[in-house]
Amino acid sequence: MEKKKILILGASGFVGNAIYKELCSYFDTYGTYFSNRSFSTNKQFFRYDLEEDDIFQILERVHPDVIISALRGNFPAQIQAHQHLMEYLMKSKAKLYFISSANVFDAYSKYPSYEYDKTLSESVFGRLKIKIENMMMRLPKEKTAILRVPMVFGNKSPRVREIKALLDSNEPIEVFPNLIINVTNDDRLTQQIHYLINRNKTGIFHLGSSDLIQHEEFIKDIIQRMGNYHPILKRVYTTNEDRYLAALPKDHKLPKNLQITCQEIIDHHISV
Repeated sequence: MEKKKILILGASGFVGNAIYKELCSYFDTYGTYFSNRSFSTNKQFFRYDLEEDDIFQILERVHPDVIISALRGNFPAQIQAHQHLMEYLMKSKAKLYFISSANVFDAYSKYPSYEYDKTLSESVFGRLKIKIENMMMRLPKEKTAILRVPMVFGNKSPRVREIKALLDSNEPIEVFPNLIINVTNDDRLTQQIHYLINRNKTGIFHLGSSDLIQHEEFIKDIIQRMGNYHPILKRVYTTNEDRYLAALPKDHKLPKNLQITCQEIIDHHISV
């Protein structure tokens, strides 16, 4: 049987590259990179400048069955690239898996959000994701999957690397005591995406922990796992009451073995 062809847009970023590593042994997997020259020798990677290049050229070369969009960069250019993707999806057999964000709900702070809740964002980032989600909603349901992801941690994640750098230089680490979140890490996120592709799943999925945790508590617990540090915490209060930034799974739950809790994510961090 011929392997599915997968094209990951933004495969040189943290999340995109983690997805590439998870899928490349099982599928015929391709990726795009922009500035990281170390990918230029990999025959499966194409250089793609979001602002200058037309995504059609890469799509025509690869003819993917599945496109995973983990693009970052200039927002208007991202919107244009996704408009082109929508056109391509309409005339091809391909499906699109879009890495969205819990930020599509960041204007609703009184409670966590579920798959079919109305999106509303106060942030530029959240509004960008909503704009692309809305484009996808106009396509036939079997063509797209929206994957809403909370903050991503993990030993090699930019977030954990930043915490480590701040600890080493004895700089304050910002924590938000009133912020209640759900979280994930690169390992579990990529396993979940692998499962969704294998099963040809489409629709809206919330790929975060099934429970919630206070931001300050979570960061403290991670630092404890990283070693014997005495962190300087800078507590940031944006409101007086608790504020939620969490996209919880309810309607589209994954199998038990693919679900994860905040504690499992904390335990996954190792001393550095």
